[in-house]
Amino acid sequence: MGQKINPLGFRLGTTQSHYSLWFAQPKKYSENLQEDAKIRDYIKNYIQKKMKIYSVVEGITRIEIQKQIDVIKIKIYTASPKLFKENRLREIEELQRNLQKEFFCVNRKFNLAIIRIAKPYRNPTILAEFITDQLTKKVSFRKAMKKAIELTEQANTKGIRVQIAGRIDGKEIARVEWIREGRVPLQTIQAKIDYCSYPVRTISGILGIKIWIFIDEE
Repeated sequence: MGQKINPLGFRLGTTQSHYSLWFAQPKKYSENLQEDAKIRDYIKNYIQKKMKIYSVVEGITRIEIQKQIDVIKIKIYTASPKLFKENRLREIEELQRNLQKEFFCVNRKFNLAIIRIAKPYRNPTILAEFITDQLTKKVSFRKAMKKAIELTEQANTKGIRVQIAGRIDGKEIARVEWIREGRVPLQTIQAKIDYCSYPVRTISGILGIKIWIFIDEE
């Protein structure tokens, strides 16, 4: 089972929680789901363009949305110190106003909170972006994976697995390469494992990066 289902969905209710928290009638469920996707895309585009933050290492890694009757609470998780500077507060308030206008929330207000990630290299999305940056600089994929593992070990994790699939190094035949360090118990529900699947566009095609990080066990 641990190899046939998304590790985050497998652990919902134990070590993981939903990124969207709200209740809707069946007829309005798809409408709310699409609204969440549009809100996340709008926030990411705003931060990339307006705040000139273009990489995941300096940008946002996760957006949680909680909908109530009169307010939509949004938590933006980031590893960037740029979003905590004093002159950024006005831009965050502007983003809040723009969201209000864009999604026509007359009876509901947006409430944004920015949460800084203390140990960014415990986050698989940041590591995937790091490997992507290394691959675009023509660094060997093995060196990139080993360096990512070193960064994770410095963040006091118990295990990591990195996998790259596709036409690696531009080879004609696609293959899967992976490396693991420490324990990654995918079938243990109590194991707190963070996971991401990240696509990388290269000249020879699209590569898929998957990263599992075993943080702790409850």
